[in-house]
Amino acid sequence: MNVRRLSPNVLDMDCAVEAARIRGLLTHLVRSQLGRRGVVIALSGGVDSSVCAALAVQALGPERTFALLLPERESSAAGTALARRLAEQLGMPYVTQDITSALEAIGCYRSRDEAIRALFPEYGQGWRSKLVIQGGLSGGLNFFALVVSTPEGVCSQRRLPPREYLQIVGAQNFKQRVRKAIEYFHADRLRYAVLGTPNRLEYDQGFFVKNGDGSADVKPIAHLYKTQVYALARHLGLPREICESVPTSDTYSLAQTQDEFFFGLPYPALDLALWAYNHDVPAAVLAGTIGISEDQARLIYRDIVAKRQSAQYQHARPLLADHVTEVRILG
Repeated sequence: MNVRRLSPNVLDMDCAVEAARIRGLLTHLVRSQLGRRGVVIALSGGVDSSVCAALAVQALGPERTFALLLPERESSAAGTALARRLAEQLGMPYVTQDITSALEAIGCYRSRDEAIRALFPEYGQGWRSKLVIQGGLSGGLNFFALVVSTPEGVCSQRRLPPREYLQIVGAQNFKQRVRKAIEYFHADRLRYAVLGTPNRLEYDQGFFVKNGDGSADVKPIAHLYKTQVYALARHLGLPREICESVPTSDTYSLAQTQDEFFFGLPYPALDLALWAYNHDVPAAVLAGTIGISEDQARLIYRDIVAKRQSAQYQHARPLLADHVTEVRILG
């Protein structure tokens, strides 16, 4: 595609038409293709899960859409309250289950804090932490810095060595995997399908946990850019707080946006960058549109490619030593 000009309008869509299309697909995929009676969805209070829930309620009915609120001691209380408000607005049955004790028993917090203390030995009760991505959009390789805050609110930051980084991430991933186990328990008892909630940025770039929030039976908005998900949220009449929310990871104890943890750019700019890369738009055109240098635009394209390659493992099915030709896999 020979694109000389780029604007946010490339992401415009007819929300009524797209919502109707997704509703029809949900009904077909859940009932006809998977043979399930309804769907289970974990609600976080964020825009992605909220849009998926609203579409599922419209497609299958509120009585066939079961919501789970699965907070833990470090997740956002405001997000849980917003998820509860949405479930009640949509008329969905829901259950709230705090997973803190399960995470404590499995060693989530203990293993993470052990790795943090390798850099900050004094880290303990009342401290908070998060990871921040750096390097990739300034010309270097991506790496992560650990940010910690004392109980008094004094922050410090250090670059994470690979071993500590992997242990922290592995421990934090317990949160998504425990939640998914609970989702599938309810899906099994109800004979429902599990609804996954990634948008296109997350699905394409691998911003999900394998066998955690990446595990699902149906992912109805994985083809939609984040900008388009927000447009659908407004079209569906979701609460203003959801439609205007800033995307967060809601995984670490310190407040953390998705762009500082993983993407490196706010979603409106990265949406345009991903669309531009997918449509062979020159880096110079992207640069002029989002107000960066051409070199920075090239680095963004490079980062998109690198994350997409890393995401191949996230998407991969189990590898077999040989084909089992009699088994037919859906999808």
